[in-house]
Amino acid sequence: MVLTCRQMQSVEAEAIARGITAEKLMEEAGFGIARVLQQFFPQPGHLVLYLGCGNNAGDALVAAKHLHAKGWEIYVRLTSEVENFKVLPAGYWCDLEDKVIILDSSDMLTGLTGKIVIMDGIVGIGARVPLQGALAAAVVEINHLRRFRHAFIVALDLPSGLDPEQGYPHEPCVQADLTITIAYAKTALLADAATSVVGRLAIVALRDLLVPESCNTDLVLTSQLLLPSLPRRSFEFHKGLAGRVGIIAGSQGYLGAAILCATGALRGGAGLITLYVKEDIYSLVATQVPNSVMVKVVKDYHEVLHDPLDALAIGSGLGFAHEAEVLQLIYSSKIPMVIDADALTMLARSGLERLLSNQTPKLLTPHPGEMARLTQQTPEWSKLSRREQAVNFTTRYPNTVLLLKGARTVITAFDHSVSYNATGHPGMATGGMGDVLTGLCTALAAQRVELYDAACMGAWLSGRASELATCHGQHSQESLTAGDSLNYFGAAFEDMKALAF
Repeated sequence: MVLTCRQMQSVEAEAIARGITAEKLMEEAGFGIARVLQQFFPQPGHLVLYLGCGNNAGDALVAAKHLHAKGWEIYVRLTSEVENFKVLPAGYWCDLEDKVIILDSSDMLTGLTGKIVIMDGIVGIGARVPLQGALAAAVVEINHLRRFRHAFIVALDLPSGLDPEQGYPHEPCVQADLTITIAYAKTALLADAATSVVGRLAIVALRDLLVPESCNTDLVLTSQLLLPSLPRRSFEFHKGLAGRVGIIAGSQGYLGAAILCATGALRGGAGLITLYVKEDIYSLVATQVPNSVMVKVVKDYHEVLHDPLDALAIGSGLGFAHEAEVLQLIYSSKIPMVIDADALTMLARSGLERLLSNQTPKLLTPHPGEMARLTQQTPEWSKLSRREQAVNFTTRYPNTVLLLKGARTVITAFDHSVSYNATGHPGMATGGMGDVLTGLCTALAAQRVELYDAACMGAWLSGRASELATCHGQHSQESLTAGDSLNYFGAAFEDMKALAF
């Protein structure tokens, strides 16, 4: 669920009126913040707290208490005198004061080796923006350390400087790599204008807070939401039950896309995978795909309709030499399909009205450029938010599921909530990531996962695998490839199961 900041304040007030203490809520929030941070940094490091005077600083201090116990070195940069702290932060400061190093200047960080993590505990959801004075100066300092020291910035509840209601980043505004928000996602964090300063979004659940009836029904995807849709395998499970995936992909010069898509389906749990190709690329593809993937030559893509398949992926690196065949197949097939890349361009060029007469479930996975082509973007359309574009599209084409790629991927269908994927990082901005996602979503669909759920789960798993590749592996955001992310799909599946509890 998604709340406005004002709704969140009302929810907290209602909980306190029921006898839940503010201290209990802060303790639970701080523990959750520390737990999230350890998912991204398994090894202890240097944590720098930038603190205001309010309860946002209290959350940061509780988190620091738990992280210090795990071996983290804690540094503190104050924006005012400690005497100005509210009651709860003041109490936690007394507990932690002799365990931290107080910084009079960020220059005191010079000489530290290893990763520096900065926690923005300056202001919370009740802040007035734009920030002024010492608060603004602290934000500028944080952003400077991010830019020139490559510090990793963690904002609590929302980045300091972001308008709590409108989601507009005023100057200055903390540019976070990770925003850990408490209890529920806030509407401001999901605004298109906020994406670049919010970064990766994580939610710390609080058990004692009740959801108001009037809250937004949009969702931010979490492992708790997704895990029930993942099929549980019986001991007698066999490859036929794991799903038969067909893939129509690849052309001269674009073999890698087909291979990545097929490997994504394999890592996604599909039992049998067949890659359908034309004669001219068969010998090249057959020697490069994983041994578990079958490669079949077809003279006409309509031959695919005669094979017993559970789901079909179409478009990765396909080219346009056989456009008429591909379009006819899309409109003739009776099995769930995932349509991406060149196949989306084919749909856009042919017009989408035939989608209205074909009731076969289809998952479309456009990036913003492909979305513009699909909708023949008018000036009015371009003014819509990403959420509005997705909802308008699936309202017009109710038999489709739309996965609109981007830094904050939006997923929706006519009869479903709008979901936002929060996993991933800028290292995914490399060729082939979309092909991997297409294969993964198709594998999930072949295992009888509804296309909407397959899209949500596929987006979350792809992003989390990329995070794990950089957090636990030997990769950086600069060096990451689609193949690197594929190697962490297993860990992402296990993380989804572990983090749900």
